[in-house]
Amino acid sequence: MEQNVLLSLSHISKRFKTEQALKDINMTLHQGEILGFLGPSGAGKTTTIKIITGQLRQTSGEARLLGTDSSNIDASIYEKIGVVSDNSGIYKKMTVWQNLYVFAGIWQVSRERVEQVLAQVGLAEHRKKPAGKLSKGQTQRLVLARAVLHKPRVLFLDEPTSGLDPSTAVAIHRMLLELKEEGMAIFLTTHNMEEAAKLCDKVALLHDGEIVEFGSPQEICLKHNRNKKYSVLLEGHRELELDQNPENVRKIAGWMERDEIMRIHSCEPTLETVFLEVTGKELNV
Repeated sequence: MEQNVLLSLSHISKRFKTEQALKDINMTLHQGEILGFLGPSGAGKTTTIKIITGQLRQTSGEARLLGTDSSNIDASIYEKIGVVSDNSGIYKKMTVWQNLYVFAGIWQVSRERVEQVLAQVGLAEHRKKPAGKLSKGQTQRLVLARAVLHKPRVLFLDEPTSGLDPSTAVAIHRMLLELKEEGMAIFLTTHNMEEAAKLCDKVALLHDGEIVEFGSPQEICLKHNRNKKYSVLLEGHRELELDQNPENVRKIAGWMERDEIMRIHSCEPTLETVFLEVTGKELNV
């Protein structure tokens, strides 16, 4: 496996009886990188995580995680990865602290690490609260804290901010970017294209089990920016949308010289707009 490549998928397909869930999936995930696997519910995102982590056998192709064939994973791999999914349960009768301390014993990490992670996810003041009394956002942060307690090399996140309030989602985003800076590789599945554009170094747009676009969010959006336009807000709050052509370039230059422009933005498509263009379908979650 190429240096710093912690995960690779090569021609992965998966068929369930008559349903083709995945078709020829190819991608790599590097150390210190966030890879977004994006698509609506039912597109094949969770199936892909299950194949990578050895919970499900692919029909064809090869998945390698930390240099090991995913179809032949042993228990030692799970000491090096973390997984956050919808069914990542917690011990509701235990306190927040006890939930983490149990896993600290399993992973053989120190009490100091438990304290560090509690602070990192903003649950230090709730350490004595029974986990069953946490809000949905707090519960999700506890699940994330448990997944990163042992400093995994690869973190799998399956819709980690689905249904959360904006402030909790922002706190989780901040933590993910910190983990990335520490060198962790993060495999993120989501249907939230705005979240992916904010967090991900690379994204794969998944439709009916097939990758229809792959690259950095900026590369993908610029690739589909065929009709270049600019949104201009002038003094007096007059807002215009202008095509890129010589006449409008001269207008914009004149407004700039007279300091009349309050705001100017390019109008390249969003990831969600690109998804609609390449699939012909709305992103129904």
